[in-house]
Amino acid sequence: MSKEKRVIIDIGVLFCGVNSAKEKGEFRFVSDGSSGENRGCGCLAGLECLLNIIRALRMGSCLSVDGRSPLPSSPTTPGKRKNLRKRPGMRNSSFDSRREEQLHRIPGRMFISGASDVASLFTQQGKKGVNQDAMIVWENFGSRTDTVFCGVFDGHGPYGHMVARRVRDSLPLKLSAHWEVNIRSEDGSREISSSVMGSMSSEETSYMYTEEKSRISVDLEEKKHPEIFLTLKESFLKAFKVMDKELRLHPNIDCFCSGTTAVTLVKQGQDLVIGNVGDSRAVLGTRDQDNSLIAIQLTVDLKPNLPREAERIQQCKGRVFALQDEPEVVRVWLPNNDSPGLAMARAFGDFCLKDFGLISLPEISYRRLTEKDEFIVLATDGVWDVLSNKEVVDIVASAPVRSSAARALVESAVRTWRFKYPNSKIDDCAVVCLFLNNDSSSSCISNSKPKGQPTSLDRSDNRSENQEPLIPILLD
Repeated sequence: MSKEKRVIIDIGVLFCGVNSAKEKGEFRFVSDGSSGENRGCGCLAGLECLLNIIRALRMGSCLSVDGRSPLPSSPTTPGKRKNLRKRPGMRNSSFDSRREEQLHRIPGRMFISGASDVASLFTQQGKKGVNQDAMIVWENFGSRTDTVFCGVFDGHGPYGHMVARRVRDSLPLKLSAHWEVNIRSEDGSREISSSVMGSMSSEETSYMYTEEKSRISVDLEEKKHPEIFLTLKESFLKAFKVMDKELRLHPNIDCFCSGTTAVTLVKQGQDLVIGNVGDSRAVLGTRDQDNSLIAIQLTVDLKPNLPREAERIQQCKGRVFALQDEPEVVRVWLPNNDSPGLAMARAFGDFCLKDFGLISLPEISYRRLTEKDEFIVLATDGVWDVLSNKEVVDIVASAPVRSSAARALVESAVRTWRFKYPNSKIDDCAVVCLFLNNDSSSSCISNSKPKGQPTSLDRSDNRSENQEPLIPILLD
């Protein structure tokens, strides 16, 4: 018998999509020069194996030994993880490119700096590399003329910019789809069913822990809320969960040590529903009884310094502590290794921590808007790290016209970064200003402009998650 041919497939092919493996050159064909004892498959078996690979390449299929998820569920398998890393700049498939092109052509959907009659958007790259922030305003959301979707996303890690943009593009579509299904369902909006939680994995036990801790209070509150909140809450929960699972399976984006925040809202008429993950923030500019402009924070910065978040993480064997050189910034760490040090308790992606208490379960809230409410500001922590809620509201309200409000806020944040942290790198900033009244020609009027030096809110961290070494040492 002539020398046998053996086909060796790199372990990365067994877990990643075949197209990705082909692009990375992870298919290796070598000749087995051994003679005598039959160590490999026979000629026919080898030929059949080769044909199967060719078929898979043509079909874009995924080769897998046992059908498990394409990413390991634990960071304790360094060998597999090493082969799973995607190369920077990996191209999306042609399907994704066509999909993005179609999304960008949708009327009323804005995702770059600009303005419309009801919103102002602006983002600016910091001094730490590629801009990892993303944003979106989608008017007539779900083909509803009185509905708008807004969101900002702050990516972190080596591929944080890709994760943020993917969530920006995909999450609204999933939310709209689940919303439509729940509206048609007879009792889909009546309870958070087991279908939301799905089958329990080690990662999802932390979901249940969080849900059980707050279920009683949530049930009491929901009795006071209208039907739209119950329907949208179910839709938010399903959409966020499906989004995170899609990221885990994504063949072109390595989300193991990369992720993103997401603060999102749906406004329909006077009803406002907010879904939040991470430490981006939503703030309302409104008037008090004296007609003075005030700021109301609509979301909670979901960081590991919150007792309920720290408790969940520790219950899942994750560790929570701050480094000596930055005692004000509490971070999440692996059980037996001082990495990755993530400064938030909830996020999309970051699967190296998903078995240890990090979750993508959104915190969802409802508010009935009134005529005193003027605008809502969504922004990443590049703004909130240097400006207080009141300062942000004053800056937006003092903009000469609505269309310049978001840009004015970002530029003010950048100036404050330079003043407060002259030796630090400025963080990326992304801002969405949603105006609540219909007078699109009016300028933003404030009772007073910001006074004194800006004060930091919640933390004075002069570094962001984008700068952290998010690749665990165990995986190198």
